[in-house]
Amino acid sequence: MTISSPDPATTSSPVSERIEAARRKIARACRIAGRDQAGVTLTAVTKTQPDAAIRAALEIGQRVFGENRVQEAQAHWTALRKEFFDLELRLIGPLQTNKAADAVALFDVIETVDRPRLAEALAVEAQKQGRALRVLVQINTGEEPQKAGVLPADADPLIAQVRTLGLTVEGLMCIPPVNEAPGLHFALLRKIARRNGLSVLSMGMSDDFDVAIRFGATHVRLGSALFGERKPV
Repeated sequence: MTISSPDPATTSSPVSERIEAARRKIARACRIAGRDQAGVTLTAVTKTQPDAAIRAALEIGQRVFGENRVQEAQAHWTALRKEFFDLELRLIGPLQTNKAADAVALFDVIETVDRPRLAEALAVEAQKQGRALRVLVQINTGEEPQKAGVLPADADPLIAQVRTLGLTVEGLMCIPPVNEAPGLHFALLRKIARRNGLSVLSMGMSDDFDVAIRFGATHVRLGSALFGERKPV
C-alpha cells in the first residue's frame, strides 16, 4: 500500500502539515536507501488522539492507522469505518485472548501475535466471523522481560505454528529497546523474516523510522511525528 497523496483542496491544519512533512521525510529516506517509496506504508498511530485529529488525517488522504487498545479503537473507528470504506486498521498493542473476538471484528491486521494461545484464539474467532485475518508476529528483539513479543530463539517455531492455524502470516513487527541502537534490532528482524519467507516488516517509529527504512521496513508507525506528543491517559 502506498502513501496517499494529499487532496490539494484540503484545508491546512497542524496535523495535515505534519503528515505532509512525514511523507517528505519518508520519501527522502527511501531515496537515500535506494528504495521505491511505494514500498513503505505510513501507519498513523492514533492512540489517545481526539476525533478531530483523526479526521484531519483522514481529510488529507491518510488511510492506514494503528491503535494500541481494542476498546479505544472501537470508540474511534466503529462509526468511521461506515464512512470511510478504504481504511486499514492495524492493532499494534498487546492483545489479551479475551479481546480476540472484538479485535478480529474491528482490525484488518493484528501486528502483535506473540504466543500460541493468542494465535489459536484469533484463528477460532476468524473462522467464526468468516474473516481471512492477516497477522504479524511480534519479536522481542531486545529480550526485554517487561515487553511483549516472542524471543528471537523461539520465533521460527511460533511462525510455523501460526501458519498451521489458517492465519495469514504476512511478516514481523518489533519495538527496539529505547537505549540501544535500533539498527541492530531492525537487522535481526529482517534476518528472521528472510529465513521464514516473510516480506512485511513493521518497524520504525517517530524517532528512528529513517533507520528502519534503510533496513527494509515496509511499514513505519508514526504517532508523535504526526499528532504531537501524546496526552497521558
